[in-house]
Amino acid sequence: MKKKIYLCGPIMDEHEGIARAWREEAKKRLSHDFILLDPMRRNFKDREVDSANEIVEFDLQDIRDADILLVNYSKSSVGTSMEVFFASQNLGKFVVAFSPYAFKECSPWMVRFCTKILPSLEAATDYIREHFMVQHLA
Repeated sequence: MKKKIYLCGPIMDEHEGIARAWREEAKKRLSHDFILLDPMRRNFKDREVDSANEIVEFDLQDIRDADILLVNYSKSSVGTSMEVFFASQNLGKFVVAFSPYAFKECSPWMVRFCTKILPSLEAATDYIREHFMVQHLA
């Protein structure tokens, strides 16, 4: 059975093209061997009162359903940070992040609650493929 990966990263206050581009690249690199849960598949609008609770609850459900989080830690994001904390602390999920930040520039909170932080999306997806592909685990 394929493992599920939640694609976690900034959406609110992020240019939509940027929020989608890395997720599309992750899908190209991982979708053959994993099930990817992309929060952008839903058509909610940030800052609409009637959508706020739905946005959060659907994202939390995806995190509950996921085996692994792949995190774009390219900028500070309240939602991303909360998702990482929830997945790590409440659910014990494996959290793999990629970030352009040097270790000294990373938030201590992200360092503490991400299992692994790598320098690029490519390195993070290679790491996931190496350690979590079903045939590698058998």
